[in-house]
Amino acid sequence: MARVVGDIGTAEELAQDALVAALEQWPAEGVPERPGAWLMGTARHRAIDLIRRRKALERKHEEIGRGFERAQEDLNLETAIDEEVGDDLLGLIFMACHPVLSKEARVALTLRVLGGLTTEEIARGFLIPASTVSQRIVRAKRTLAEAHVRFEVPGHAERVARLASVLEVIYLIFNEGYSATAGNDWVRPALCDEALRLGRILAELAPTEPEVHGLVALMEIQASRLVARVGPSGEPVLLLDQDRARWDRLLIRRGLAALERAESLGGALGLYALQAAIAACHARATTAAETDWPRIVALYDAVAQLASSPVVELNRAVAVGMAFGPAAGLELVDALVAEPPLKSYHLLPAVRGDLLRKLGRSKEAGAEFERAASLTENVRERELLQRRAVECAAEGATARRAHIPGVDDA
Repeated sequence: MARVVGDIGTAEELAQDALVAALEQWPAEGVPERPGAWLMGTARHRAIDLIRRRKALERKHEEIGRGFERAQEDLNLETAIDEEVGDDLLGLIFMACHPVLSKEARVALTLRVLGGLTTEEIARGFLIPASTVSQRIVRAKRTLAEAHVRFEVPGHAERVARLASVLEVIYLIFNEGYSATAGNDWVRPALCDEALRLGRILAELAPTEPEVHGLVALMEIQASRLVARVGPSGEPVLLLDQDRARWDRLLIRRGLAALERAESLGGALGLYALQAAIAACHARATTAAETDWPRIVALYDAVAQLASSPVVELNRAVAVGMAFGPAAGLELVDALVAEPPLKSYHLLPAVRGDLLRKLGRSKEAGAEFERAASLTENVRERELLQRRAVECAAEGATARRAHIPGVDDA
């Protein structure tokens, strides 16, 4: 619909109207043989009705009519729904990532309209208020409509200019699937699959762009762990506790091949390729104990040089703690406590709790896990953190019973 009406906001409304009509009619009349074509046809009729009601948009009505005529001449609508949706979706992402919008507006709009993420999920991903995200989306739709931005996958020069935003959007969609920020599920595999599909299409579209292959490599390797990240009852299984025999070796091979492709194109590795290299360190380790943590620290150093942020520094602190001991990691984490973006970020107290627990400071660790549990919106993650807090309390009680007077507890 965005391709036909040329307005992403109107297209979204028409698509929603068509879905409402389906929810009203299909239970009584049955699901049509071609559901996609039914939805498209319903949206088309509503688009024509809408334009007819808006006398000020008579010229637009004629353009839409011509657009439908061209669409029916050039392609079979029945098969287009099944065969061309991938390219259409990527074209819509490029439209939403138009340079007329700010970077923040591009990402917010695309994640909301195309990524299947709620305003609240996007806000948590960027550690900003939901109201800010909502305002960005409204302004972005208005700006695209006023600028008459065309629906298309742009040519090479324009594509390169928008590529960074498109990659960021695909990456954030994948991240929400890999570690859901809210809800009852720890992972949302459908989002990961969609991000991977878009990344693979983009890699074919831009075969000489290293960061495209870097992102694909990162997603392939991370996706290889999805099955192992969830226990029998849907509970989270963290990286070091996962059964590596359950990792998907095909996805790992594909990821390593994409990383090799990114490296072979020359130049310094970008953010996605560096993160893919970190993921590769885990993928190449047969057991958790064999992980090359010093190399991971070095790779995080490189990431920080390209795009330093409190979240990157927190990840680096975890790696330092694994490579050089929990005391070294805790020192870095403590330096981040006052960072404003991390004030409500649940992983800060979660990481701090883990390091304190390794140092035998169970009471402090339990308090950190309780704080982390209060900050996360994901039910499964909250249960995991609360369970860790209980374990810390039990460890503290055991330590008190075993206490020998005169021994320094510091």
